[in-house]
Amino acid sequence: MSAILLFLGILFALASVYATTRLYVSILFFAAGFGILYYIMKQRPVQITQRLEVPGEMKVQALKCPNCSATLDIKQIKTVDGVPSITCSYCGHTFEVTEEPKW
Repeated sequence: MSAILLFLGILFALASVYATTRLYVSILFFAAGFGILYYIMKQRPVQITQRLEVPGEMKVQALKCPNCSATLDIKQIKTVDGVPSITCSYCGHTFEVTEEPKW
């Protein structure tokens, strides 16, 4: 959108040779185009934090790769499309992290 406004600003600036009112329109297009660019550059990415509340006790177990049985670092777990997954640093196998039922 801002590229279109800047392009129109250039056109009206070039056409202002024939009428001075087009110079004011050109300045308006430039201001709007650069204003939109400033607004887009100023925005920061949204950070989403997920919290998990678990009733009862939890036991921490070592996470092992199902492909090569290497011990994995829990800090490497990434959520992709709402599913926690991890990539083994030894064999490169990517799999979903699931919790098995206790019963």
